[in-house]
Amino acid sequence: MGAYAYPKFPYTAPAELQSGAPQRRPLIVVGAGPVGLAAAIDARLQGLPVIVFDEDDTVSIGSRAVCYAKRALEILDRLGVGDPVCQQGVGWNVGRTFLGEQEVYRFDLVPEPGHKRPGMINLQQYHLEEMLVARALELGADLRWKYKVVSVKPGATPDAPVTLHVETPDGTFDIEADWLVVADGARSPIRRMLGLEVDGRIFMDRFLIADVIMQADYPAERWLWFDPPFHRNQTVLLHKQSDNVWRIDFQLGWDADPEEEKKPENVIPRLKAMLGDDRPFELEWVSIYTFQCRRMKDFRAGRVLFVGDAAHQVSPFGARGANSGFQDTDDLMWKLALVIDGRAPDALLDTYSADRTYAADENLMNSTRSTDFITPKSRVSKLYRNAVLDLAREHPFARKLVNSGRLSVPSYLTQSALNTPDTEDFAGHMVPGAPMDDAPIAIGPTPGWLLDQVGQVFTLLVFTPDANRLPDTLLAQLGELLNDRIPVDTVVVAPTHGRARHLRVLADTQGLAARRYDAAGGAVYLLRPDQHVAARWRHFDIEAVRQAVARATCTL
Repeated sequence: MGAYAYPKFPYTAPAELQSGAPQRRPLIVVGAGPVGLAAAIDARLQGLPVIVFDEDDTVSIGSRAVCYAKRALEILDRLGVGDPVCQQGVGWNVGRTFLGEQEVYRFDLVPEPGHKRPGMINLQQYHLEEMLVARALELGADLRWKYKVVSVKPGATPDAPVTLHVETPDGTFDIEADWLVVADGARSPIRRMLGLEVDGRIFMDRFLIADVIMQADYPAERWLWFDPPFHRNQTVLLHKQSDNVWRIDFQLGWDADPEEEKKPENVIPRLKAMLGDDRPFELEWVSIYTFQCRRMKDFRAGRVLFVGDAAHQVSPFGARGANSGFQDTDDLMWKLALVIDGRAPDALLDTYSADRTYAADENLMNSTRSTDFITPKSRVSKLYRNAVLDLAREHPFARKLVNSGRLSVPSYLTQSALNTPDTEDFAGHMVPGAPMDDAPIAIGPTPGWLLDQVGQVFTLLVFTPDANRLPDTLLAQLGELLNDRIPVDTVVVAPTHGRARHLRVLADTQGLAARRYDAAGGAVYLLRPDQHVAARWRHFDIEAVRQAVARATCTL
């Protein structure tokens, strides 16, 4: 069933079986799904040695996560896999919602020009995992296939390592980790081993996923139907993926029998009723899922750090699962690198949990609202949903109330303890805690993008009317920042090309960078390694920058 050939990754016997006492490693990641692999890649980019354990030896079975939002694509760019993902995937910006056969709402994820990436790329998870595995190996990550972690024991003291008992085809062994990143999925065996819970809601409904291989001329858009003629009183979702694969979700209701509904003899009639013609198609993958909106109370348990579905679970509507998981690792790994390197205190990792639980709550709220609208469970909720849909047929004001799944957007970490509050007025939304906006720039004669020029390290973005006329005292102080204990790189942005001694100069060829950062008259932005704004000023002050870096790293 299906045309995709699943790779089989090589198993290597554990050298640890030959040693006596457990070996100790600085960082172990458990789980080689997209989020665990992203953590491993980021670790290598930060110069950290990393081992990844996964009990399987191939990529995910079935397409699973398919929608990767603009912010996730920007993170994948930084990790070095954005281009292949976008080249193979299907890009889209427009979503359409129907009541019966009438369109009642339409949205555009990127309504303005001047962004490198589209609002979404649809790509089967197995393709993405192959790309991430190749990148991780290219960077020297130690990927261990058929290694199953069967127990985890935290250290007796805060400074003691975590001990993992690992099962392999050649036997079992113990290994110690200074830090353990857990990316082993929504059912997280490690979370259960440690007796940690997830709290929230499980929604009493079932949906059928059918991935279908077929030739179709539907546009690359997200289509969602309420009460379509081919599936009355329920909802249906359609997405295009690569390789002529189409994702179709059918709402079934809580009383549906999952095993019966997955049988081809029950799936195929639903698909024929929807397609309304005799076109040939092939089932690639079929699954049943329920909605869950839950999270752990704390994403950190001593030296164990949880990311992705292991830490939080949301309903699929809105594409907030894998996308928020990438944002978890984006927030975590630079902090962990500073702590492992001894340049920041252990307390910096507490801000990972604080920032990402804040983001998880935002995702859970939006996901819960979408789920309540799509599958109302009370009489009042259903009356409201139906009234909105009826009004949306004729009245534009009601169309904005149609909640067919508010799609994933990055969280603005405005409450983060790492932010330095503004002391001067700025327009726009690039506030401390915001993820950066992209903009087209040029480096000499070569066109490029702002986000490709920052990240991985703390960076000062200096806007100036003329890069050729920066004072020598300013240039000298910017050079000093690069030699600090926590280095700060500098990128100069000017309306036209110029030279500024040792600094990179970006030409804001369309003026969009200055507009989006309210920097036409000059401004200075301190950017975190994960491309979030840490602080901003109208004028450069080296001591203010150093104070902001200290605050952003808990070294103040």
